[in-house]
Order: sequence, then C-alpha cells, then structure tokens
Amino acid sequence: MCILFVALQTHPLFPLIICANRDEFHHRPTEAAHFWSQQASLLAGKDLEAGGTWLGVNQQGQIAGLTNIRAPELNQNDMKSRGDLVLKALGSEGIDQNWLTLHHRFYNPFNLLFGDENLLQCFDSRSQKTTQLSQGFHAISNGALDDIWPKMARGTQAIEQHLSSNLSPDIDALLAIMTDNTQAPDSELPTTGVSLEWERHLSSIYIKHQEYGTRSTSIILKDKQGKVHFTEVRYDGKGRNLGRDEFVIDPNSLESHA
Repeated sequence: MCILFVALQTHPLFPLIICANRDEFHHRPTEAAHFWSQQASLLAGKDLEAGGTWLGVNQQGQIAGLTNIRAPELNQNDMKSRGDLVLKALGSEGIDQNWLTLHHRFYNPFNLLFGDENLLQCFDSRSQKTTQLSQGFHAISNGALDDIWPKMARGTQAIEQHLSSNLSPDIDALLAIMTDNTQAPDSELPTTGVSLEWERHLSSIYIKHQEYGTRSTSIILKDKQGKVHFTEVRYDGKGRNLGRDEFVIDPNSLESHA
C-alpha cells in the first residue's frame, strides 16, 4: 500500500472513511478483494507471491492497512512479508503495541494502521511508536503519519472538501480523487532514497507506470450502525480499469455479501 487517507469522526453518517491506493509492481501476482475461504471473517485482496494482504476488514468491522516505509538503506532480503501484519491485526487474537515492539524487527520498515472508529492506531516500525489517531483527517504514505508530502496534503484537502459539502459521500468522486496523477514540482519533492526520476513518479496520489504503479484503489465507508461498505477498483500498467467490486459487511447481523 502506498497511501491511506483517513477521515475519523468527521462525517455525521460515516464515522470512519478510508481511501487507499495500493502501489506495487504490475507483474506481482494478486487476487482481487474477496472473502477468504481459510479465514472466513476476512475481506481483503491477496498477494499471491507472499500470501498476505495490504488492506482488509473483518466481520467485526475492524480495519487494518499497511504502507511500506521508503527507506532503501534499511531493507533486507531475508525479512518476513509485511502483508502478514494485516492478517495478524484482523485475526482472532489481534495485535497491540507489545507484540509490535517485540516483532517489528523481523520485517522491513512499515506503518500499520489498525482498529475501528472507536480506537484507530498507527504503528511506525522505525520509531517503534503507536499513535492513536485523533478526530479529523489523516494521511499515511511511505514516511511518518501525517507527513506533509505534496500528495498527502493534496488528497487530504480534496477529501475534506468533498465530505464537508456532501451529506453522503460519493464513491465515484472519492475514486476520482484517488486517481489524481498530478506530480509535485521538484522543489517540493521529499527525499526518500530513490532517484529524482522515481521521486517524481511516486509524488502523485495515483502512480501510472508500466512497471510499478497503482494497482488498486479501495474506498471503505463505515456507517453509524457499524455496517462497512467496501469498494475496490483495479488497474493495469496503462491505467486501464480492470474491474470494480462492491462488498458489504454488517457486524450487527453477521451477514456479508458482494
């Protein structure tokens, strides 16, 4: 996952809204979002190379999402897959600060968002710190929570404007925000250890590149009754739409359907 935007307790009908883009190599095998047969309470896409996921929701309405921290100098080849962390967070035992403090060293650098509208937290593996998100708008990309990168500021502002002017969020409007491929000017680019060319590519909310770019957008709306509405749209390396799926999880009735 490359970027997560969070609106927490800001909308009168939807206390938790998450808009997320997953950026990955286009050749990496992936399964679209679905209810997992081996973990029936889990709705998520699946990384078919390592077996984990980047974003998911469970039957209890808990949400977890992962972004890699862009720190090439800290990456090692023999680490566990970070996608396992989302599965752990959404499993029956859950995840907490103590577990993350003990086990983060087995993974390359990451941010892990986990919880629900009542308690939503983000763990940064570099600082080994868990932050409880406050009411308001937040962005998580490949640095620290709420860093002021151009695309983080751009997306947060656009989502805030949309939600403040609409009684009910418009999924298509949020998808349009998440497919904004505007690149930041060189003077505003962060320095994250990659080449200037790739800093430019990676500076947009939506990354369009034949080798590595935005593979999918997910929009999660959780309403006041606890019902989760999950939308996923997938793209290829040319930016073409490969499909769209809609899901609903209702923890109150223990029903879920596509």
